[in-house]
Amino acid sequence: MTSRPRAAKRAAAAAAPAVAVHHAHAGHDHPIAPRADEHHAALVKRLNRIEGQVRGIGRMLAEDRYCVDILTQVSAVRSALDALGLELLEHHLHGCVQQAVKSGQGEPAIDEAMHVIRKFAG
Repeated sequence: MTSRPRAAKRAAAAAAPAVAVHHAHAGHDHPIAPRADEHHAALVKRLNRIEGQVRGIGRMLAEDRYCVDILTQVSAVRSALDALGLELLEHHLHGCVQQAVKSGQGEPAIDEAMHVIRKFAG
């Protein structure tokens, strides 16, 4: 199997429809509000960058690169994923959870948020 040049891969990725990010609370699935399109695009861009970093680690392993260099990249990916997760969590709290509280459904939304926070912190 042959691989496409990077430019062709980027063009194909840019032409592909954006992956929808959903927030689920109180048993409902809610896509990110249209006003958050720029935020959504920035998250997708960050995730694509992280994906590239992970592929880079794979290349480093295939090239039998120095272990410390590989571990440094693993740490960078972990930090980037943590930062992305925190940004998503903040967006969820200021959006979905805040709206749930205003509509009288705060208790289950807060419980769900705390469950996620505990998983994220662990």
